[in-house]
Amino acid sequence: MNNNIRYNRKIISLQHNHFAIMLQKQYLQEIMISQKETIVRKDKSLSREQLLLLPDVKNFATIVSGIRRCGKSTLLFQMLREKYPQAVYINFDDPRLVDFELSDTGKLDELIAESRSNVLMFDEIQIIKGWERYVRQKSEENFRVFVTGSNTSLLSGESGTSLTGRHLSSELFPFSYNEFCRFFSLEKNKESVLKYLNKGGFPEYLKNDVPEILMMLLDDILFRDIAIRYNLRDIKTLQRLTLFLLSNVGNYVSGNKLKNTFNILSTTTILEYFSHLEQCYLLNFVPLFDYSLKKQNINPKKIYAIDTGLVEIVTPSFKSDAGHKFENLIFLSLRRQYKEIYYYKNKGECDFLIMEKGIIHRAIQACYHLNPDNLQRELSGLYEAMQTFDLKNGFIITLDQKDHFEKDGMSVEVLPSFLFL
Repeated sequence: MNNNIRYNRKIISLQHNHFAIMLQKQYLQEIMISQKETIVRKDKSLSREQLLLLPDVKNFATIVSGIRRCGKSTLLFQMLREKYPQAVYINFDDPRLVDFELSDTGKLDELIAESRSNVLMFDEIQIIKGWERYVRQKSEENFRVFVTGSNTSLLSGESGTSLTGRHLSSELFPFSYNEFCRFFSLEKNKESVLKYLNKGGFPEYLKNDVPEILMMLLDDILFRDIAIRYNLRDIKTLQRLTLFLLSNVGNYVSGNKLKNTFNILSTTTILEYFSHLEQCYLLNFVPLFDYSLKKQNINPKKIYAIDTGLVEIVTPSFKSDAGHKFENLIFLSLRRQYKEIYYYKNKGECDFLIMEKGIIHRAIQACYHLNPDNLQRELSGLYEAMQTFDLKNGFIITLDQKDHFEKDGMSVEVLPSFLFL
């Protein structure tokens, strides 16, 4: 279907919602029963690592955010099956609930009371304007509330203010390397890393191995999570920019240069696109480390994607770069653990600096394969970063090499990726 036609239909659908009739209680109940029956019929999926780490505290809302199709709903299903079979579950991204508004929560409350359950699971509730106040109210009423959403802004602005003191947050990503190996019953070695590098971690794609699944996911993100949400009209430019960025992971990007490349009048517009792509978890823009926020903002960012399988699918074969894709893989492993990640650049370069509580405490290089041509460059950039931040230990992560280097009291461990991951 023509993209503009699809987009216009979605806009018309949204405009129609403005005049929607309030949902009938019986219809809402039928939808909820149908959704829960679907959960029961589903095959048991791979138990996610995040299930053991998910905050679960009475009187608090647990917010799970992550990119579309990474398994947030499955995480709720697993919790529902294993811990809370009587929980009230509702997925607001269901087309049958397109007319649901905050005023309909009164009927939802009646159904919750009839269920006698004190556990609530709300999938993609951020679709409902004003959802934060409702979730806070249910938390204060002594309910355990679990909420999922596909946007990093789930807790920003009004959301964060309305839920202050009443929420615990968690992020979910596509399968980690460990989960990937469990899913395919693979040993942890060079071969499984290469397979993970090419396939990525989106569960539905791994189950079916149909590239169109990832292309449809990308389409959904660009249209539903960005174009409609932010009322963007120039869909073509958004698509072209996104494909360009996904094909250039590990490289430096700046608004000024891309403004000219894509014929966009304002650098601000490019930066807004960057923000939208980052908020829906599709891309990460890693800044140069500097104590000056102004310098961080004006310097180029390094671009990384949420999934290397998605990169593999959209990147033309003649442009494919195993080294940059490998660097992306190492970034994703770090991003699962840390939110503050920078790159270092002075005389030399270091791929990743990890900051916690305002202090840089780790310096890491990602190098697909160390050889006589790149060894000195990788070591000198790492040593320079270690010296700058007074770090005694640094790491170079490679595909399958192991080694050790020392200089001026500083120690560098070369680790194979399957051990690091």
